Amino acid sequence: MGNIFKVLRRDFLRLFKVPAAWVILFGMVFIPPLYSWYNIVGFWDPYGNTKGITVAIANNDDGTDNALIGKQNLGDQIVKQMRSNDQLGWTFVTEAEAMDQVESGKAYAAIIIPKDFSDDLAGVVTGGKSRPTLEYYVNEKASAIAPKVTDVGASTVDRTVNSTFVSTVSEVLTEVINTVDGKAISTEDTTKAKALTTLAEASDDVQHTRSTIAKLTTKLTDTPEQTRTARQALDDARTLGIDTAEGLAGVSTLIGTTQTSLNGFVTSTSEALDQGSSLLSQAAAQANQSVGTVTGTISAANQQVGGLINTAEDINQANADIIDQLKGLPNANREPLQSAIATLESRNSELAGALGNLDSLNTTIGNASTDTAGLAQHLNTATQTTVREANTARGTITSGAIPQLNTGLNALSSTASTLSTGITSQGSLIDQSKHTLDQLDKAASTTVTALRDTDKALAGVQTKLDTLVTDIKALSISSSLSSLIGTDGKLDAATIADFMLSPTVISEQAVYPVASYGSGMAPLFTTLSLWVGAFVLVVIPKLETDDEGIDDLTPTQGYLGRFLLLATLAAVQGLVTAIGDLVIGIQCASAPVFLLTCVITSLVYMSVIFALSTTFMHVGKGVCVALVILQVPGASGLYPIEMMPAFFRAIYPLLPFTYSIDAMRETIGGFYDGLWFAYIGKLLVFVVLAFALGLGARPKLANLNRLFAREIKESDMIIGEPVHLPGSEYRVTQAIAALADHDEYRHAIERRAAKFAYRYPRLLLGALIAGFVVPAALIIVFALTTSEKIVVMGTWLAWVLIIMGFLMVVEFMRDSIRRQTELGSLSDESIRAMLYGHKAKRRDTSAERHEEADPSAAVTAIIPTIPPTKEGRHAR
Repeated sequence: MGNIFKVLRRDFLRLFKVPAAWVILFGMVFIPPLYSWYNIVGFWDPYGNTKGITVAIANNDDGTDNALIGKQNLGDQIVKQMRSNDQLGWTFVTEAEAMDQVESGKAYAAIIIPKDFSDDLAGVVTGGKSRPTLEYYVNEKASAIAPKVTDVGASTVDRTVNSTFVSTVSEVLTEVINTVDGKAISTEDTTKAKALTTLAEASDDVQHTRSTIAKLTTKLTDTPEQTRTARQALDDARTLGIDTAEGLAGVSTLIGTTQTSLNGFVTSTSEALDQGSSLLSQAAAQANQSVGTVTGTISAANQQVGGLINTAEDINQANADIIDQLKGLPNANREPLQSAIATLESRNSELAGALGNLDSLNTTIGNASTDTAGLAQHLNTATQTTVREANTARGTITSGAIPQLNTGLNALSSTASTLSTGITSQGSLIDQSKHTLDQLDKAASTTVTALRDTDKALAGVQTKLDTLVTDIKALSISSSLSSLIGTDGKLDAATIADFMLSPTVISEQAVYPVASYGSGMAPLFTTLSLWVGAFVLVVIPKLETDDEGIDDLTPTQGYLGRFLLLATLAAVQGLVTAIGDLVIGIQCASAPVFLLTCVITSLVYMSVIFALSTTFMHVGKGVCVALVILQVPGASGLYPIEMMPAFFRAIYPLLPFTYSIDAMRETIGGFYDGLWFAYIGKLLVFVVLAFALGLGARPKLANLNRLFAREIKESDMIIGEPVHLPGSEYRVTQAIAALADHDEYRHAIERRAAKFAYRYPRLLLGALIAGFVVPAALIIVFALTTSEKIVVMGTWLAWVLIIMGFLMVVEFMRDSIRRQTELGSLSDESIRAMLYGHKAKRRDTSAERHEEADPSAAVTAIIPTIPPTKEGRHAR
């Protein structure tokens, strides 16, 4: 921190020791404010001197003799009123003289009153078809502002014509009214009542119409949503139609296949029925024959079995009689006779049971035979019936059903094809419907806009009707009405004419009034003076800080020390400018705050300009000039920013002029709600950005700046100064690579240098051609298009910056290869001495390098550990 103030003290002592420097300091401080002071005085009240703006008036009016207004020459009346008007320098000449004056520049404008002017103007109230016209000629070459002033004069003439005509007509109409019977006065109240009723009804009608429009607008606003739903339904219908058409095509194919299969089925069925009938008849016959044989055999066997059963039953009865006889024997109860009788009796009982079963079975067989014969008869009858019905069915199918079915299927297939074609054709109808919906959307949107415009117009009509009702009501009770009536009870024509001449009076109330135009322009001119003053302070003094008399001076300390010197001069410059403005007499709401604003603005501008000029040297100074060019139209100093092209509106928030001008306007016109603090706060943001650039980016560009300083010095035409930044032209990595393999490193650098030397002139030539050809092409392109001129300038400026950046990169590459080549020419001991910072070895290295290197090569080695000398280079 101490070194910063040491630099400041040393620099002030250097300036004070040289009397010639006092004169330069005085000029740097006092000359830039002159720009502000002279412009403020010059623009103090330009619109108060419009009498010198010459406007020629030529009156050719022949007058009129109108049935309503009588004999009048409105042109003469206009000239009479213009003679008493001192807004502009009116001259009254002939038409030829007026045109000569405006073409030669002696007059800025000319107004010609045609000969039929009064006739045309009188026709306004008597039904004339010609619109009265004044011929207005303006010489826009003579001045940029004068046409705007003369436009005001033309408007003044136009208002004079209108007011004069209205006044004349009013006077005539008043005389006519006074000639009417006094009944007019007696019917005044009735007329007012009718008028009020009619106006009220009209207002109600307008309100009803507006309500209807509002409802219709709401419905039309919903139209896009409804059409969107309809479009979706049409898309769904299209998809369904495609699927249905494909399905109907499949139906037609299936019907054809069905007909083919059906015809084959009929043929095969007929053959099968014939074969079946024949086989069925044969089977029935064989079955009847077989059944007859079987039933006959069964019947014979049944009869035989019946006879045998009868015989067996007789035998069984005989056995029973024998058993009864045996039981009657005397020894029947003795064995073995008793056992034999029991056995015989048992077997005879079993035989009787078997015979009973056999008789039942025989009866069943007989019944079965009878049933079988009946069934055979039924089978035969059914077979014959089946054959007949099969024959009948075959005839019905082949002659009736199948042809009818084929006819129906053919009709169905034709219908399906027709329907498929119709559904497919619906796609074009759907497209037409969607197009119609689009048109409906546009029509609805246009209708809504028209309805809203109509509603606005009706709202204006309704407002005017309400105003008219209020005026009529107020007129009946107004005391001013009595002033329009003379002492004789009739309307005073002169009073009414004067009233109609100027029926309204504008009550103008200035918010934050500014006393003079010069005070209003003071923020712009003061801001420009402070920027120019800050720029002068970086152009004339040296910007680089040497270390003479100061030990261990760092780049940051040197930067801040020199900035404090220039900032002190800038603060004095801002203070002098502000005091001069106040002495001139500009309006000021707070003089101390105005002084503070100017000082802060000057310091902010100095920080920005100093950072750009030290970081980018001459290129940075060029950027400062470009910034002032952009800020004059882009910071709303002359015109509201809303009136400027889009480009300036876009950069408006990014310019420091914007906030300094607004802050000064607060101090001149008056303060509002802390806006001054907001503007100053935003202005100080540029200080932060400037120091970030100067302290952060500047040391990293040391080699680039050294390159420019060396190139500028070699030109012997441009004023420059050496760069006082410690550092090395060689990277540590490069030095280590050279030590690792010196020969390989040198050969690699030599190859790169040879390639670059071949490309270098071609790169410069290409940049030169592109720098001229592309801007010329841009000018031609934009001249043939409707693009804004600011686009042309912006594109051209961007391209110039690109070319400049390209050339800077090329030169930096060239310098980098030069420094690497120099590093390759050093011995290993010299490189080690450079790395370790040994002064003795560095001197040996310098001597050795001069012996080994090419004498024509400019060898520069800056050792990191050695602080820079006063000349900006390290001692070797």
